[in-house]
Amino acid sequence: MDLGQLRAAFSPVPGYLDAATCGLPARATVAAMREGLETWQAGKADLAVYDAAVAASRAAYGRIVGVGPESVAIAAQASALVGLVAASLPDGAEVLAVDGDFTSVTYPFEAQADRGVTVRYVPLDRLADEVRPTTDVVAYSLVQSRDGQVASSAVQAAAAAHGARTVCDVTQAAGWLPVDAGGFDVTVCAAYKWLSAPRGTAFLTVRPGIDLRPVGAGWYAGADVWSSVYGPAMRLADDARRFDVSPAWLCWVGAAPVLEAFAVADLDTVRAYDVGLANAFRAGIGWEPSNSAVVRLPDDSAGTLRTRLTEHGCRVAGRGGGVRIAFHLWNDADDVDRAVGAVPEANLRVP
Repeated sequence: MDLGQLRAAFSPVPGYLDAATCGLPARATVAAMREGLETWQAGKADLAVYDAAVAASRAAYGRIVGVGPESVAIAAQASALVGLVAASLPDGAEVLAVDGDFTSVTYPFEAQADRGVTVRYVPLDRLADEVRPTTDVVAYSLVQSRDGQVASSAVQAAAAAHGARTVCDVTQAAGWLPVDAGGFDVTVCAAYKWLSAPRGTAFLTVRPGIDLRPVGAGWYAGADVWSSVYGPAMRLADDARRFDVSPAWLCWVGAAPVLEAFAVADLDTVRAYDVGLANAFRAGIGWEPSNSAVVRLPDDSAGTLRTRLTEHGCRVAGRGGGVRIAFHLWNDADDVDRAVGAVPEANLRVP
């Protein structure tokens, strides 16, 4: 699937610059969910169809991030998957995290404080330098939610040099930035942003040999799902499926077609397109180019700039005292011009 075909899979919404909050659904996703609702309403829901959608989504996501389906687990939210990792830490473990990172990455570790687990925060650009022999886990977002900063690959090398595990949230990366999940010990991803799947679909990848406790194990984590619905004996799947959470069925019906589209797309081309739009916007307001599809602008406490952008037909997000603008497949040069025209000269100061 080339870039034009992937872009054509979406119905454009002029001025929608908010993929970092919620992606737009592909046409195929809308059609699949509508059919699923009608089938359910008619009393003809077929659980085998739902299972097939989960399997297709798992395989497609694995292709998107460069791992096999045996390394992929499914869930509903990223924070629950980070919580699984946090619950698997030994008492007294030390976690290194990014100051200002999204709290789904950090709260699950903070919640282990009663076991002596400590979280040490440093700026993103110091993360690799701050890994030390006492660090057990480095937990961070590959792309920061607040401002779109992309973490350096030096973090992985530093963690490996000190024997620390890497736990990386790729929610704000997968879909526009090529991701190699095999380069991390654990990754998590909520798929409803840049991957445009329904909210309620999330993934975990785990490197072979990483010992995690399947604290959320239920029937869907069983070696044979439909033979695992009654106890007392427990036999979990031997691969990452042992960490599965029972799926919200219709969400996965909608996820499968869009994930399969991303799985056969050239994500380097997607990155070039998205970052190109972001850099065109940056050029339009007099800023230097960046390597991210996200641009953060300063705003006042009243949200004056965000209001102005909204009045000019731009859907953007207010985050961390600023305005976050995210460019993705459904955007084009007209969206860039619309956003540039909304930014008054007083706001054009280098961040």
